[in-house]
Amino acid sequence: MATGGPSTSPTGGRHHFVDIHPVLHDDASGGCGNLGKQQTSNPVKYRGGSGEGERNAVLHRPFSRQVSLETGVSVLSMHKEQKGGGGKKEGPSGLLRSGKSLGVIRDSRSSGDPTSRKGDFSIFRTKSTLNKQNSLLPSRRENDVDFQNMEGVSANRQEEDAINKSVPAGRYFAALHGPELDQVRDSEDILLPKDEVWPFLLRFPIGCFGMCLGLSSQAILWGALSSNPVMSFMRVSPYINLVLWLLALSVLIAVSATYTLKCAFYFEAIRREYFHPVRVNFFFAPWIACMFLTIGLPHAFSPERLHPAVWCVFIAPVFVLELKIYGQWLSGGKRRLCKVANPSSHLSVIGNFVGAILAAKVGWGEAGKFLWAIGTAHYLVVFVTLYQRLPTNEALPKELHPVYSMFIATPSAASIAWATIYGQFDAVARTFYFIALFLYVSLVVRINFFRGFKFSMAWWSYTFPMTTASLATIKYAEEVPCFFSKGLALSLSVMSSTMVSVLFVSTLLHALVWRSLFPNDLAIAITKSRSAGAGAKQQAKEKKPQRRTYDIKRWAKQSPLALVSSITKSGPGDKEDSAGN
Repeated sequence: MATGGPSTSPTGGRHHFVDIHPVLHDDASGGCGNLGKQQTSNPVKYRGGSGEGERNAVLHRPFSRQVSLETGVSVLSMHKEQKGGGGKKEGPSGLLRSGKSLGVIRDSRSSGDPTSRKGDFSIFRTKSTLNKQNSLLPSRRENDVDFQNMEGVSANRQEEDAINKSVPAGRYFAALHGPELDQVRDSEDILLPKDEVWPFLLRFPIGCFGMCLGLSSQAILWGALSSNPVMSFMRVSPYINLVLWLLALSVLIAVSATYTLKCAFYFEAIRREYFHPVRVNFFFAPWIACMFLTIGLPHAFSPERLHPAVWCVFIAPVFVLELKIYGQWLSGGKRRLCKVANPSSHLSVIGNFVGAILAAKVGWGEAGKFLWAIGTAHYLVVFVTLYQRLPTNEALPKELHPVYSMFIATPSAASIAWATIYGQFDAVARTFYFIALFLYVSLVVRINFFRGFKFSMAWWSYTFPMTTASLATIKYAEEVPCFFSKGLALSLSVMSSTMVSVLFVSTLLHALVWRSLFPNDLAIAITKSRSAGAGAKQQAKEKKPQRRTYDIKRWAKQSPLALVSSITKSGPGDKEDSAGN
């Protein structure tokens, strides 16, 4: 069925436009039968409107509801010429139709290949922000059709849906290496260009909150050195605690504000970091840093007793994240603990012990005991999983070795939490402290384990566990005052403070002088799967013969009795059925 009317073109020619509607072919009726029999999945020969030598050009052009009558007549004429001349018929010349409202010229450049969208940072933008920006663009006229840019709209939407889906945890270990798994292997390809500087917010990782952990824990350490009577021989001024607390607070505010902007503009990148097996644990870091600042509050600002609402505000996000992550560990699946366990998983456990310390300080002892029990149960599971290194675990690269110091932080925080809840550094607290001390020594003697790679934000993973071990040693020296305990507390405190100072200066140099602190965050731009196209088919072909060979060998190893029994199971009836088929 077609309706339309004439129209005059700017060049003076007259063109007829018709609306083509689908007509169902009926064998009993002869009307419009030829048009109804045309296939709709093959290329057609299209003659350009100018008529200057483009008659024989073959284009893949799907037609929709409105097409030129001249085009339809030319297609039918060429079809008749092919039949009359006896030439080779390249295929049916029916008009193609698509589900879109406007005709679109297919172009090989507008394929769904992710590599064709390199440099398009909008794939990681927040959807609401992207839609708002698109609404501000000037709208096209209804009759002005952009045949070049409308191709691949549905393909691009499907591609974005594939990009936004969660990447398997094992994929990160297979495609990445380096500090915090942030460097792409040479054999891998990414969704964004490597040789182009990305927007700053895309280059700002959540691992920056590790610096907040190091500085805020240092504020607690120097507060303990200035107020604890056991360390009074050092004569530490309380103003050091005040300066460090203000510095840690300013850094936390700056990092939190920057990452909030990243959440607002590049939420899809946040999702990629959440599915990252290492970075997902750093989502606990901002709330742990807030609790550290509350615990290490200077005496000039701290009240006699903190309000319990402070504890509720900081522990609520930690508890929600624990329900999600611990649930994945318990239920299994692609993100079970034996698959995603790494030393940074201790961060998801440390929040319980820090929350227990803050609960004891606000006067909620029972809530502190509850969190301590949860943290202890999951610490034992994580510790055993990391210690035995199951075959399903992915081996961590050398550049990720700094996070091995997380082994020290959890038992140290557990001992401090127990002493704070029950008011004494008893046998339980000492047990966890001795575990932390042994792990500390076992890592120190392997100094080569932490050398051989360049500076990165992962180095801040050294500071927080060392500071926690120093605080636990001060608690132990308070309970068992002697020359050895005081000397150990002094040594560990100096080591942790020196490490924080060196890293803070190095961070400033890389950020302000060398401007190399935030390279392109390649970890968020990896593809969901590595094998594609011919490579996947070739791998499948290579795997099939090996599997058949394995099956043949397994069949050959069967005993003669088992072979006879398997033959007798298929009776004559089965043979007849197979012959009939």
